[in-house]
Amino acid sequence: MNTATGFVYHEDYLRHNTGYHPESAERLISIMGKLEARGITKKMERVLPVRASQAQIEYVHTEAYVKKVDAICARGGGMLDPDTPLCNDTCDIALLAAGGVIKAVDEVMDESNTLKHIFALVRPPGHHATPNRGMGFCIYNNVAIAAEYLKHEYGVKRILIVDWDVHHGNGTQDAFFEDHSVLYFSTHQYPHYPGTGWIEEVGKGKGEGFTVNVPLPAGTDDSGYLYALNNILVPIATEFRPEFVLVSAGFDAHTADPLASMHVTSLGFGLFTDVIMTIAKKSCGGRVVLTLEGGYNLDAIAESTLSVFNSLLANTGELPKGAVVTSGLVTKRIEEIKEVQRKYWNI
Repeated sequence: MNTATGFVYHEDYLRHNTGYHPESAERLISIMGKLEARGITKKMERVLPVRASQAQIEYVHTEAYVKKVDAICARGGGMLDPDTPLCNDTCDIALLAAGGVIKAVDEVMDESNTLKHIFALVRPPGHHATPNRGMGFCIYNNVAIAAEYLKHEYGVKRILIVDWDVHHGNGTQDAFFEDHSVLYFSTHQYPHYPGTGWIEEVGKGKGEGFTVNVPLPAGTDDSGYLYALNNILVPIATEFRPEFVLVSAGFDAHTADPLASMHVTSLGFGLFTDVIMTIAKKSCGGRVVLTLEGGYNLDAIAESTLSVFNSLLANTGELPKGAVVTSGLVTKRIEEIKEVQRKYWNI
């Protein structure tokens, strides 16, 4: 067993019943079926989640918003927004999702065990949930709550959040837009839902320069993403020196995904993970927690998750080999981003 790598999972995540909806329990069923068939779950430690407390949820979300969610669940369910269904169990399961990422953080921060990197296979996802609004299939912002928990519970002063979901994590950006202790880095298809995440959205006040948006054109493939990660994320993260790395791991940039138009392969997500692990090994002893976000082709999300776990288990801490050649559209966009970010970072 690889005692450095773990995963969070609980069958209760399947109880968030969304009906005929892209974000369904079948996503986790497909992932777990693939991991078990390949013997991956036996190679690492399983971490059981606990429910987040209301106080932990309110690190990020307003009390009024939490009450709104509770009220919808209490009457048997309903729509939080036009895209986001709740059932009577959703409130409980959303607490278990946020708590699953918190539990992963605790395990990685616990120096008495050997776990260094954990992938929290949770649902509902979270990165579109703003402090006062749920949207885009998301109820509570799991990764943002985990970042605030790291600050509150462990006094961590520099947290890197990498979001490679195909949709911009507007909720995570909103939560930390004025916060210099959290560096939020997002690659996403642009223009696309939710319409945010342009290169000039860089944060404000004390947080100016700590939001790094990499809006990529439709059709970007593995090489384009790796070019962006190597030329923007790696130098900025090296300078920022995070004490902990969190990843919003969505798999809807996959070439087979029905809700987007990117061309990332399943193996590509493993290469992205290699980049993340390289940063974490150099900066914070390999401390990484990933949390599941989007991804709506069942085969693609399972194969992509498997690829990420293969990277975590290999734990090379090395950047992918070989020069990355990409399209002119991507290189042009990366140069535009560098021009904006040079005001804040040495890139």
